[in-house]
Amino acid sequence: MSSRKTPAAPERTHEKYDRLIALAKTMPAVTAAVAHPCDEASLTGAMEAAEAGLIVPILVGPKSKIESVAVKCGIDLKGVEIVDVAHSQEAAAKAVEIVRSGRAEVLMKGSLHSDELLSAVAKKETGLRTGRRISHVFIMDVPDHPETLFITDAAVNIFPDLMAKRDIVQNAIDLFHGLGLGTPKVAILSAVETVTISIPSTLEAAALCKMADRGQITGGILDGPLAFDNAISPEAAAIKGIKSEVAGHANILVVPDLEAGNMLAKNLSFLAHADAAGIVLGARVPIILTSRADSVRTRMASCAIAVAFAHSQRSKTPIRS
Repeated sequence: MSSRKTPAAPERTHEKYDRLIALAKTMPAVTAAVAHPCDEASLTGAMEAAEAGLIVPILVGPKSKIESVAVKCGIDLKGVEIVDVAHSQEAAAKAVEIVRSGRAEVLMKGSLHSDELLSAVAKKETGLRTGRRISHVFIMDVPDHPETLFITDAAVNIFPDLMAKRDIVQNAIDLFHGLGLGTPKVAILSAVETVTISIPSTLEAAALCKMADRGQITGGILDGPLAFDNAISPEAAAIKGIKSEVAGHANILVVPDLEAGNMLAKNLSFLAHADAAGIVLGARVPIILTSRADSVRTRMASCAIAVAFAHSQRSKTPIRS
């Protein structure tokens, strides 16, 4: 039997998330409609963000369940608005209605399935759709990597076509600007760095870069196709002789499809011990999607990102329908 020990995970210092949270704390709290916060993780996450001064929560769900969880967890709900509805599907619809009415600037997922919430968001007549495709961005704090990495889309769009990818890229760029991070370097990922007809993602990567040249995508510097190593490692890019502003220095990684993105994000989480905050964009307001497995710091970072982005969007898109 081997006596080798599993190496300990590196200590997480959270400097990147701390900067985002500190930024959000300088801004007034925004009202968040929290859909079905009926378990410990979702209710605790919302109330911790409230205690930190990031959000003013409106809790939407079965009142008896919410209060029961609060008692069990020792959470004080005094002064917190609770909108009583019968079940999770009704909670999703009501939370979306609250946002449409202008009472909330952020939508937050509770203990219901993501598809249930996003289905209410996507409804044509009563949802929060815009002309933009809805997409997800992971904002990842990777130990030993100097910058925060944005990965998109690893949670919503399964096999996006070219025009959907255009929106996915633009959503991520807009978020980067909304957080005050400057002009992002966007890598369109594939398996290789050359356009290859047998690998469709390389063709779409080249098309997206040309769309940026023609002003169909704005606010970022795009390059692709790029393999993952050449996107984030200056040494790997130099060895391959790739010369661009993006290669080796990418801030945003655009994956070919959900499968690739999900595997990349989870690899970074479990092998590189990265933290992964998440947000959904392209709707009228930012949507906070948290997981029961998220740490307190990750939940707080997701809220902070949504708050900062909501403030950046106030002058651009009126919420009220």
